[in-house]
Amino acid sequence: MKLRYLAALALLLPSAALADTLVDNIDGLSVDRQGKVTRFAGMVIGDDGRIVEILKRYDKPSGKVDYREDGRGRVVIPGLIDSHVHVMGLGLAQLSLDLSGTRSLQEAQARLAAYAAAHPDQPWIVGWGWDQEAWGLGRFPTATELDAVVGDRPVWLSRIDGHAGWANSAAMKAAGVTAKTADPEGGRVLRVPGGKVPAGVFVDAATALVEGSVPPPRPQDRDLALHEAQELLIRNGVTAVADMGTSIEDWMTFRRAGDLGRLSIRIMAYADSVPTMLLIGGTGPTPWLYEDRLRLDGLKLYLDGALGSRGALLKAPYADDPGNSGLALLNGTQLRNLMSRAAMDNFQVAIHAIGDAANAEALGAIEELSQDYQGDRRWRIEHAQIVDPADIARFGQHGIIASMQPQHQTSDRVMAEARLGPDRLAGAYAWRSLLQAGAPLAFGSDAPVEPPQPFAGIAAAISRQDAEGQPEGGWMPQEAVTREQALAAYTAGAAFAGFAEGHFGELKPGERADFLMLDRDPLRADAAAIRDTQVLQTWIGGRKLFDRTEPARPLEEDEAGPTR
Repeated sequence: MKLRYLAALALLLPSAALADTLVDNIDGLSVDRQGKVTRFAGMVIGDDGRIVEILKRYDKPSGKVDYREDGRGRVVIPGLIDSHVHVMGLGLAQLSLDLSGTRSLQEAQARLAAYAAAHPDQPWIVGWGWDQEAWGLGRFPTATELDAVVGDRPVWLSRIDGHAGWANSAAMKAAGVTAKTADPEGGRVLRVPGGKVPAGVFVDAATALVEGSVPPPRPQDRDLALHEAQELLIRNGVTAVADMGTSIEDWMTFRRAGDLGRLSIRIMAYADSVPTMLLIGGTGPTPWLYEDRLRLDGLKLYLDGALGSRGALLKAPYADDPGNSGLALLNGTQLRNLMSRAAMDNFQVAIHAIGDAANAEALGAIEELSQDYQGDRRWRIEHAQIVDPADIARFGQHGIIASMQPQHQTSDRVMAEARLGPDRLAGAYAWRSLLQAGAPLAFGSDAPVEPPQPFAGIAAAISRQDAEGQPEGGWMPQEAVTREQALAAYTAGAAFAGFAEGHFGELKPGERADFLMLDRDPLRADAAAIRDTQVLQTWIGGRKLFDRTEPARPLEEDEAGPTR
């Protein structure tokens, strides 16, 4: 791990100050929020990392340039913005047990056994990524199934969506969880059938019953995790993110990296609570820091859970669990009070709402608060996965941003059919309908829930098909969007969603020179080809931070940052 850190950190360290640079011989394109495409053949980047001039074919720079970068005819697009990421969750996931992609309970148990054997000194085994739906299990896993593999120390494994956790008996004992432990408000402790003994899975707010006993990451662990997250994002062409649920520990990790010149991506942060928001921002959103690399925009609120753990709040019971309509993590009064506290100091509000009842509640709250808090608020609803068709038009009435994740649709479609039944799918992952209703779209991944692979997201957005091309013809294909609309939702639209327009998101004079060189044009390729797009180079602020053809230079020991 240490060698990997040292070798890759070279790409993230700042280079010497730039002079004016001409990047030419490129097939450049940029889109605005409406999906209007501008094509060009070159650009001049100033020594401050901003674009000075966009050049058409045969144009010459209007001023003197000091350096030239030959694009060799490659396609150039704006750096991609992931509008919903958990940055530190993504980084820490790279350092823990990864169960994502497992296809059976037995495969997950085998990975756990191998990890435990490789890390005999870890007092707790912490991991993530399990999905009982992908296993075809037909139920949640149990503590007994973890005990059969690791019984000598606590094990705590987060579900792929982050809305449930799976504990072994040692973890429940360490946390003091017993048959007498009550379900907390907004959460559920799954019990052994016919009794009150906890079965091992904790849903939504109940996860805190065990998570509170898990040893927290050390500052040096967090620094390494941020490095790992940045490396992965930059390699995939993601140059900016909206970090949803930023804690004070996360914020200080970002600040440490910024102070040392090691914050490479751009982070629009949304605090995990009102106290965190006020501690960081004080009387309002922070200014942009570190040359537009970090800003606290506002507050992230959780209104319900997720479909996979049947915590998404629905207007009618689940088709596959008739006694359950989901979990409300906030009631209407709590939601409005928290939104009001943020809005009174001009913090932006982003509301997690997955089920149709949660989305209706969020819309109602926004409608009410918009009467008192006017102006350019850019209320955000995160996910908006299941919306009652009768509520879709309400998104456009106040310009509510629909911050959505195309890969969720391809991952969740079979599960969504089971959870909702065929008669309640009309407003599911309804990208085109929301766009037509006037809701600005911002696309992302929800990483680490889905991998931060924006080209896979664009492919899903235009086809409604997964990597295997299923289902044929697309799932509810009437909700697909155009290539231009999808690219806009990952660039200019995503920047607008975080009040970053004018700073980055488009390739035009005055904005930061964040761009990618690709092996193909995503506006002239089919979905399968878009999914296979290779990022050849990633540039942020006029500096090349990733080049697929150049190996990283190993650092000397005294150049390195923190190690584990």
